[in-house]
Amino acid sequence: MSKITDLTAQLARPVVEANGCSLWDVEYVKEAGSWYLRVYIDKETGVSIDDCEAVSRVLSDLLDEADPIQDPYTFEVSSAGADRALKKPEHFQAYLGAQVDVKFYQAKNGQKTCTGILAGYEDGAVTLTMGEDTVTFPKQEIAFVRLHVGF
Repeated sequence: MSKITDLTAQLARPVVEANGCSLWDVEYVKEAGSWYLRVYIDKETGVSIDDCEAVSRVLSDLLDEADPIQDPYTFEVSSAGADRALKKPEHFQAYLGAQVDVKFYQAKNGQKTCTGILAGYEDGAVTLTMGEDTVTFPKQEIAFVRLHVGF
């Protein structure tokens, strides 16, 4: 799988940057029996549908030429979103001090999720400030971390 996402990222990066965006992430996942290749893009001023379409058109042709996936799949290009998942060290570094939601594989103190200020990230461990407390959660306990969207 990482071979597919790595190749897709290599093909996508110049296309994404030529369209004034940055590459946030690439995922190749199976959902409800179907495979999806998703490219997530970002832009300081916000990603528009036109940005996604421009990247998708060029990248789709490049993927057809490279032909990295033998099975049928659905190809999508979308914004990383306001509640974007933080997966890579550079994602965590960029959002130090931001409010995040952490979802756990197993409940901790009766809760499967918690919200706090991202205070640190090291080797997959996430440190949050929650009120007066600072807590570090090891990588193996964390299902995912996303930016918190509050209204």
